[in-house]
Amino acid sequence: MEEEQSGSAVDNIVNDFETYESFLDSQITSLDLYYLEDEELARQLVELGYRGSGEMLKREEFEMRKVAAEAARLAKKSQKKVLASAGKDLKDNFLIALAEREEANRSGKMTVSTQSTSALHILKKMLSSIIFIRDYNSHGQEISGYIDYSHRLKTEQFEGHFGGKKKLLPRSTDLSFYNWDTQSCTYNSSPYFQVITDNASGLLFKSKRDRKTIHVDPKVSPGDNTTRSLIETNLYVQVVIYDHITRRKS
Repeated sequence: MEEEQSGSAVDNIVNDFETYESFLDSQITSLDLYYLEDEELARQLVELGYRGSGEMLKREEFEMRKVAAEAARLAKKSQKKVLASAGKDLKDNFLIALAEREEANRSGKMTVSTQSTSALHILKKMLSSIIFIRDYNSHGQEISGYIDYSHRLKTEQFEGHFGGKKKLLPRSTDLSFYNWDTQSCTYNSSPYFQVITDNASGLLFKSKRDRKTIHVDPKVSPGDNTTRSLIETNLYVQVVIYDHITRRKS
Protein backbone atom coordinates (compact mmCIF):
# COMPACT_ATOMS: atom_id res chain seq x y z
CA MET A 1 0.00 0.00 0.00
CA GLU A 2 2.80 2.39 0.91
CA GLU A 3 4.62 1.56 -2.33
CA GLU A 4 1.50 2.39 -4.38
CA GLN A 5 1.11 5.73 -2.60
CA SER A 6 4.79 6.50 -3.16
CA GLY A 7 4.52 5.68 -6.86
CA SER A 8 1.43 7.86 -7.15
CA ALA A 9 3.27 10.75 -5.50
CA VAL A 10 6.18 10.39 -7.92
CA ASP A 11 3.80 10.36 -10.90
CA ASN A 12 2.19 13.53 -9.60
CA ILE A 13 5.59 15.19 -9.44
CA VAL A 14 6.38 14.21 -13.03
CA ASN A 15 3.00 15.51 -14.23
CA ASP A 16 3.13 18.74 -12.23
CA PHE A 17 6.62 19.86 -13.23
CA GLU A 18 7.91 20.31 -16.76
CA THR A 19 11.59 20.07 -15.82
CA TYR A 20 13.62 18.63 -12.95
CA GLU A 21 14.90 22.13 -12.16
CA SER A 22 11.35 23.40 -11.64
CA PHE A 23 10.74 20.48 -9.23
CA LEU A 24 13.88 21.37 -7.26
CA ASP A 25 12.82 25.04 -7.14
CA SER A 26 9.50 24.03 -5.58
CA GLN A 27 11.44 22.56 -2.64
CA ILE A 28 13.44 25.75 -2.03
CA THR A 29 12.11 28.28 0.46
CA SER A 30 12.73 32.02 0.53
CA LEU A 31 14.67 31.44 3.78
CA ASP A 32 16.99 28.99 1.96
CA LEU A 33 17.74 31.61 -0.67
CA TYR A 34 18.27 34.27 1.97
CA TYR A 35 21.00 32.28 3.75
CA LEU A 36 22.55 30.54 0.74
CA GLU A 37 22.36 33.50 -1.68
CA ASP A 38 22.85 31.05 -4.54
CA GLU A 39 19.94 29.40 -6.39
CA GLU A 40 22.12 26.72 -8.01
CA LEU A 41 23.64 25.75 -4.65
CA ALA A 42 20.15 25.57 -3.17
CA ARG A 43 19.09 23.19 -5.97
CA GLN A 44 22.12 20.98 -5.35
CA LEU A 45 21.33 20.74 -1.64
CA VAL A 46 17.73 19.76 -2.40
CA GLU A 47 18.91 17.11 -4.89
CA LEU A 48 21.30 15.71 -2.26
CA GLY A 49 18.48 15.60 0.31
CA TYR A 50 19.81 18.30 2.66
CA ARG A 51 16.99 20.72 1.90
CA GLY A 52 13.35 20.43 0.90
CA SER A 53 10.36 18.52 2.15
CA GLY A 54 8.04 15.90 0.76
CA GLU A 55 8.85 13.20 -1.80
CA MET A 56 12.45 13.30 -3.06
CA LEU A 57 13.25 12.23 -6.59
CA LYS A 58 16.60 11.77 -8.32
CA ARG A 59 17.18 13.42 -11.67
CA GLU A 60 17.60 10.12 -13.54
CA GLU A 61 14.30 8.71 -12.24
CA PHE A 62 12.47 11.98 -12.99
CA GLU A 63 13.68 12.02 -16.60
CA MET A 64 12.96 8.33 -17.14
CA ARG A 65 9.42 8.73 -15.80
CA LYS A 66 8.97 11.87 -17.91
CA VAL A 67 9.81 9.90 -21.06
CA ALA A 68 7.46 7.08 -20.01
CA ALA A 69 4.65 9.55 -19.31
CA GLU A 70 5.10 11.21 -22.72
CA ALA A 71 5.08 7.83 -24.47
CA ALA A 72 1.90 6.82 -22.61
CA ARG A 73 0.24 10.12 -23.53
CA LEU A 74 1.05 9.69 -27.23
CA ALA A 75 -0.11 6.06 -27.19
CA LYS A 76 -3.41 7.05 -25.57
CA LYS A 77 -3.90 9.86 -28.09
CA SER A 78 -3.14 7.49 -30.97
CA GLN A 79 -5.66 4.92 -29.71
CA LYS A 80 -8.43 7.51 -29.60
CA LYS A 81 -8.05 8.46 -33.26
CA VAL A 82 -8.76 5.71 -35.75
CA LEU A 83 -6.76 6.19 -38.93
CA ALA A 84 -8.69 6.54 -42.18
CA SER A 85 -6.47 3.81 -43.68
CA ALA A 86 -7.10 1.34 -40.84
CA GLY A 87 -8.65 -1.93 -41.97
CA LYS A 88 -8.51 -1.03 -45.66
CA ASP A 89 -7.31 -3.58 -48.22
CA LEU A 90 -4.72 -1.44 -49.99
CA LYS A 91 -3.19 -2.82 -53.18
CA ASP A 92 -1.91 0.22 -55.07
CA ASN A 93 1.56 1.53 -54.16
CA PHE A 94 0.33 5.10 -53.81
CA LEU A 95 -2.41 4.24 -51.30
CA ILE A 96 0.07 2.12 -49.37
CA ALA A 97 2.52 5.06 -49.31
CA LEU A 98 -0.24 7.37 -48.06
CA ALA A 99 -1.21 4.88 -45.33
CA GLU A 100 2.41 4.55 -44.18
CA ARG A 101 2.59 8.33 -43.72
CA GLU A 102 -0.91 9.00 -42.40
CA GLU A 103 -0.36 8.78 -38.64
CA ALA A 104 2.86 10.83 -38.67
CA ASN A 105 1.32 13.52 -40.90
CA ARG A 106 -1.80 13.69 -38.74
CA SER A 107 0.09 14.16 -35.48
CA GLY A 108 3.00 15.99 -37.10
CA LYS A 109 5.52 14.20 -34.95
CA MET A 110 7.06 10.91 -33.92
CA THR A 111 8.70 10.65 -30.48
CA VAL A 112 11.46 8.27 -29.43
CA SER A 113 13.73 8.25 -26.38
CA THR A 114 17.52 8.22 -26.69
CA GLN A 115 20.05 7.51 -23.95
CA SER A 116 23.29 9.48 -24.01
CA THR A 117 26.16 9.29 -21.51
CA SER A 118 24.97 12.47 -19.81
CA ALA A 119 21.19 12.30 -19.79
CA LEU A 120 18.04 10.81 -21.15
CA HIS A 121 16.57 12.86 -24.01
CA ILE A 122 13.38 12.87 -26.00
CA LEU A 123 14.07 13.10 -29.73
CA LYS A 124 11.13 14.50 -31.62
CA LYS A 125 10.84 13.93 -35.35
CA MET A 126 8.22 16.09 -36.98
CA LEU A 127 7.07 14.85 -40.40
CA SER A 128 5.34 16.78 -43.17
CA SER A 129 4.83 15.34 -46.66
CA ILE A 130 4.28 17.16 -49.95
CA ILE A 131 2.57 15.10 -52.66
CA PHE A 132 2.95 15.91 -56.36
CA ILE A 133 0.16 14.45 -58.49
CA ARG A 134 -0.30 14.60 -62.25
CA ASP A 135 -3.52 13.15 -63.63
CA TYR A 136 -6.86 13.98 -65.31
CA ASN A 137 -9.92 15.58 -63.73
CA SER A 138 -13.55 14.57 -64.28
CA HIS A 139 -13.66 16.72 -67.46
CA GLY A 140 -10.74 14.85 -69.00
CA GLN A 141 -8.39 17.81 -68.51
CA GLU A 142 -4.80 17.16 -67.49
CA ILE A 143 -3.99 18.73 -64.12
CA SER A 144 -1.04 18.68 -61.74
CA GLY A 145 -0.11 20.19 -58.42
CA TYR A 146 1.56 19.92 -55.03
CA ILE A 147 -0.52 18.95 -51.99
CA ASP A 148 0.35 19.51 -48.33
CA TYR A 149 -0.64 16.07 -47.01
CA SER A 150 -0.77 17.12 -43.34
CA HIS A 151 -3.06 20.04 -44.12
CA ARG A 152 -5.37 17.97 -46.34
CA LEU A 153 -5.70 15.30 -43.64
CA LYS A 154 -6.93 17.95 -41.22
CA THR A 155 -9.43 19.49 -43.64
CA GLU A 156 -10.76 16.49 -45.56
CA GLN A 157 -12.13 13.01 -44.89
CA PHE A 158 -9.79 10.37 -46.34
CA GLU A 159 -11.89 7.24 -45.89
CA GLY A 160 -13.11 7.55 -49.48
CA HIS A 161 -9.58 7.85 -50.81
CA PHE A 162 -8.32 4.76 -48.98
CA GLY A 163 -11.51 2.89 -49.82
CA GLY A 164 -10.99 3.46 -53.55
CA LYS A 165 -14.18 5.49 -53.94
CA LYS A 166 -12.51 8.85 -54.46
CA LYS A 167 -9.27 10.03 -56.11
CA LEU A 168 -6.92 12.43 -54.39
CA LEU A 169 -6.42 15.25 -56.91
CA PRO A 170 -4.79 18.68 -56.60
CA ARG A 171 -7.08 21.68 -56.16
CA SER A 172 -6.76 25.41 -56.72
CA THR A 173 -6.50 25.74 -52.91
CA ASP A 174 -3.45 23.46 -52.60
CA LEU A 175 0.21 24.52 -52.53
CA SER A 176 0.14 24.68 -56.32
CA PHE A 177 -2.34 23.81 -59.06
CA TYR A 178 -2.04 23.84 -62.84
CA ASN A 179 -4.60 22.99 -65.51
CA TRP A 180 -2.70 22.07 -68.65
CA ASP A 181 -5.74 22.62 -70.90
CA THR A 182 -6.86 26.02 -69.62
CA GLN A 183 -3.32 26.99 -68.46
CA SER A 184 -4.76 28.31 -65.20
CA CYS A 185 -2.30 28.30 -62.31
CA THR A 186 -2.60 29.04 -58.57
CA TYR A 187 -0.23 29.05 -55.57
CA ASN A 188 -1.13 29.01 -51.86
CA SER A 189 1.03 28.76 -48.76
CA SER A 190 -0.25 26.31 -46.13
CA PRO A 191 0.10 26.19 -42.32
CA TYR A 192 3.24 24.09 -42.79
CA PHE A 193 4.86 25.30 -46.01
CA GLN A 194 5.58 28.63 -47.67
CA VAL A 195 5.44 28.72 -51.48
CA ILE A 196 8.35 30.48 -53.25
CA THR A 197 7.73 31.29 -56.92
CA ASP A 198 10.17 34.15 -57.61
CA ASN A 199 13.26 31.97 -57.83
CA ALA A 200 15.58 31.28 -60.74
CA SER A 201 15.61 27.58 -59.80
CA GLY A 202 11.86 27.31 -60.24
CA LEU A 203 9.17 26.46 -57.69
CA LEU A 204 10.39 25.99 -54.11
CA PHE A 205 8.75 25.29 -50.75
CA LYS A 206 10.02 26.38 -47.36
CA SER A 207 9.14 24.54 -44.16
CA LYS A 208 7.61 26.87 -41.59
CA ARG A 209 8.96 24.65 -38.80
CA ASP A 210 12.70 24.76 -39.52
CA ARG A 211 12.91 27.23 -42.45
CA LYS A 212 14.57 24.58 -44.64
CA THR A 213 13.94 24.75 -48.39
CA ILE A 214 12.44 21.85 -50.35
CA HIS A 215 13.56 21.63 -54.00
CA VAL A 216 11.10 19.85 -56.28
CA ASP A 217 13.34 19.93 -59.36
CA PRO A 218 14.26 16.24 -59.93
CA LYS A 219 17.67 17.28 -61.31
CA VAL A 220 18.86 18.61 -57.93
CA SER A 221 18.88 17.38 -54.34
CA PRO A 222 15.51 17.87 -52.58
CA GLY A 223 17.29 19.64 -49.71
CA ASP A 224 18.28 19.07 -46.08
CA ASN A 225 16.15 16.53 -44.18
CA THR A 226 14.00 15.89 -47.27
CA THR A 227 13.65 12.71 -49.32
CA ARG A 228 12.10 12.41 -52.76
CA SER A 229 10.16 9.22 -53.62
CA LEU A 230 8.80 8.46 -57.09
CA ILE A 231 5.74 6.23 -56.57
CA GLU A 232 4.86 3.63 -59.19
CA THR A 233 1.06 3.63 -59.33
CA ASN A 234 -1.71 2.38 -61.57
CA LEU A 235 -4.14 5.05 -60.37
CA TYR A 236 -2.36 8.22 -61.54
CA VAL A 237 -0.17 9.42 -64.41
CA GLN A 238 2.61 10.50 -62.01
CA VAL A 239 3.09 10.70 -58.25
CA VAL A 240 6.09 11.98 -56.29
CA ILE A 241 6.22 12.32 -52.49
CA TYR A 242 8.60 14.67 -50.66
CA ASP A 243 9.02 13.79 -46.97
CA HIS A 244 10.47 16.56 -44.81
CA ILE A 245 11.58 15.75 -41.26
CA THR A 246 12.34 18.33 -38.58
CA ARG A 247 14.37 17.12 -35.64
CA ARG A 248 14.65 18.71 -32.22
CA LYS A 249 15.54 17.60 -28.70
CA SER A 250 13.64 18.51 -25.59
